[in-house]
Amino acid sequence: MKIIVTVKQVPDTSGRIAVNPDGTLNRASMQTIINPDDLNAIEAALDLKDELGCKVVAITMGPPPAEGMLRELMAMGVDESILVSGREFSGSDTYATSQILAAAIDTYGIDEDDIIMSGRQAIDGDTAQVGPQMAEKLGLPQVSYAGEIKKEGNTLTIKRMLEDGYMTLRVKTPCLVTCIKELNTPRFMNVWDILHTYEKPLKVMDYEALKDHPLMDKSTIGLQGSPTNILTSFTPPLKGAGRILEGSGKETTDELAGILSDKHII
Repeated sequence: MKIIVTVKQVPDTSGRIAVNPDGTLNRASMQTIINPDDLNAIEAALDLKDELGCKVVAITMGPPPAEGMLRELMAMGVDESILVSGREFSGSDTYATSQILAAAIDTYGIDEDDIIMSGRQAIDGDTAQVGPQMAEKLGLPQVSYAGEIKKEGNTLTIKRMLEDGYMTLRVKTPCLVTCIKELNTPRFMNVWDILHTYEKPLKVMDYEALKDHPLMDKSTIGLQGSPTNILTSFTPPLKGAGRILEGSGKETTDELAGILSDKHII
């Protein structure tokens, strides 16, 4: 049994957001981090590894420097990593990205008792589309927004969190699960795995390695195969300072009514 976890290196949006003149993000000038929700998926996989002794494989699509992120994950306990990288993949939107990752995962191999995990969504796009799209293209059952995961034999019992409650589902492997931050708290890197991270296998898959897969039609990958495009990106203007009204309920409501009246809102 193995668990394949898709991860993404994203711009650190807590700092300064750099935007190119054409409205796209200037990723080269921004610090990068591991997508937070993907860390929850990694932790879920490592928890199952601790319990069942399975293998955990991290896979990402990105430029060569993304290898550093994969080494960090292997220092947390991931056993093997795959970097999907090539100029042909640049400019991919969620549809094209899921196409490429699905082809890479299928090429790597999926067994009957395997699980694919991903974070709920990436903080640079917030679409939550790549995981479900991969499941559809791989022909696998999927459960999104997992807040609790238990495995018994070839069946997962998953508590799926919703806005107004939750539902409990059972799904057979192989399957795909997207994880939310409430699922767990990601662990830190440990000394043993830090020392041995460069002894663990890291495989690179480029276009040549994947071109014979049925999903790897050049019309459906990269910028050419992306049906959506980012029109513009910008940093929202800062909001003005708020005002807190103090006093009893009647005092504050009277004061608020006076403020709104002065502004001709009421």
